[in-house]
Amino acid sequence: MRQITITIMSSIPVKDSSPSPWAPLQHKVFRMLWIASIVSNIGTWMHEVGAGWLMTTLAPSPLMVALVQAATSAPVFLLALPAGALADIVDRRRYLIASQIWMMAAAATLGVLTLAGVTTAPILLILTFALGIGTAMMMPAWGAIIPELVQRSELQSAIGLNTIAMNVSRSVGPALAGFIVAAAGPGVVFILNALSFLAVIAALKSWQSTPVASELPAERVVGAIRAGLRYARHSPELRAVLTRGAAFFVFASASWALLPLVVRLELKSGPGTYGLFLACLGMGAIAGALLLPRIRTRVSRDGIVAGGTVLYATAMLALAHSGSVYAAGAAMLFTGVAWISVVSSLMTAAQTALPGWVRARGLALFWVVFMGGMAAGSAIWGQIASWIGIPYALTAAAVGALLGIAATWKYRVGRHDETDLSPSLSWPAPMLADDPEADRGPVMVTVEYRIDPATAAEFSRIMHQQMRRIRRRDGAFMWELFNDIDQPDRIVECFMVESWFEHLRQHGRVTVADRNVIEQTRKFHLGSEPPKVTHLVAGRN
Repeated sequence: MRQITITIMSSIPVKDSSPSPWAPLQHKVFRMLWIASIVSNIGTWMHEVGAGWLMTTLAPSPLMVALVQAATSAPVFLLALPAGALADIVDRRRYLIASQIWMMAAAATLGVLTLAGVTTAPILLILTFALGIGTAMMMPAWGAIIPELVQRSELQSAIGLNTIAMNVSRSVGPALAGFIVAAAGPGVVFILNALSFLAVIAALKSWQSTPVASELPAERVVGAIRAGLRYARHSPELRAVLTRGAAFFVFASASWALLPLVVRLELKSGPGTYGLFLACLGMGAIAGALLLPRIRTRVSRDGIVAGGTVLYATAMLALAHSGSVYAAGAAMLFTGVAWISVVSSLMTAAQTALPGWVRARGLALFWVVFMGGMAAGSAIWGQIASWIGIPYALTAAAVGALLGIAATWKYRVGRHDETDLSPSLSWPAPMLADDPEADRGPVMVTVEYRIDPATAAEFSRIMHQQMRRIRRRDGAFMWELFNDIDQPDRIVECFMVESWFEHLRQHGRVTVADRNVIEQTRKFHLGSEPPKVTHLVAGRN
């Protein structure tokens, strides 16, 4: 499912209120990209309807229809991490334009082949997979550029505008596609989707991005991937978002994957009804987006995720056993409300967990969980539906979603929304007689503290619980705290990073929140002089 989403992955704390929800539209480039995203997302949802319905004609089995969703989502699961690393390294504007051209070519090829009557089920899956590759490469970079386009105070408003744009597209696109497929066939829908990419390309070409100046060379892709994974491993806030997301998306995918079969086999209806159901889902999502700010003032983000999951599971049960178009349409309205409540809350929690230096990589990890869960879930529920029937498969998915709440409840999301992850710029680069070469490493850093033995236990607790996580999260692959048995007041912190340049990058990754922890530990240090810091670089063989 290719969706252009204007997603803010910012190091700035995100507030739940904003003076004006329309303020970001005053910025020309943001406004152009916002309008272009509506056009392109309409094409996306039209394509979703066309591809799903075409597969019910070419190979009308539950597994094959579900594989359309899987072919769209799987590339994101496979390629999002390298895409996130590239998005933090290369020129994002050119990178995004290239991804749009790739997707336009794939959609146009599928359209031409379908109009010529030569598209088969394997061809549909292959070209859908090609579109998914473009989506995987595009999404992390797209999310990373938005903080460059709006002011700090406008970030939350931009999130709201993105939600509205995405769900207006979800309402309009399926309805249009249903009529077009019925009148002219899915090939026309694929061609229109290809043309919709031109709007995004034109908007990106009008944007003159400003390169980020740095005295350090760009990270290498493999190293950047490792850094992103290391950050996620040592960030409890991001881990909580990813865990809660996985527990939701695997089960939520059942409604998306099996909806075409519900329409055709359970309700004995056609593509117009399928498009109408997706439009109902989109309208429900818009309603949810408008209600969320008011709900957020009364309910925690954890509560919204849990409540939204319960509502989604209930709507799945209603869809499974509706028996009529009207009841199923009402179920899709509530599905839309629940979907946007959960996804928006998880995305906002991810935003507040990510500083700027790892923005695209953190976003990529979120999309891996999102699309990987949707891809795996689609295949799983398609197969289960072929064994036990569509209504029972949807029922099992609804029960699984409810059990997922209990299984992941200890992973609380949104509790650190006010944490300031902007760069503190307070850790000076070390002064050396001669700079080591870029590839030399590993580098061992020691920090020598003088601590009153009476407060050593509390100092050690803070160092192990907080400082260790900061060092490991920002680049250290080893961290330890040592006590001098001959001098009880001497405690040495030791950590290692891969190279000298990686250690210099580590200096720039310290956030305002990290600085507060560092200052807290420094209060334990005795004497007027700061702790002694030593840098040791591995010698050449």
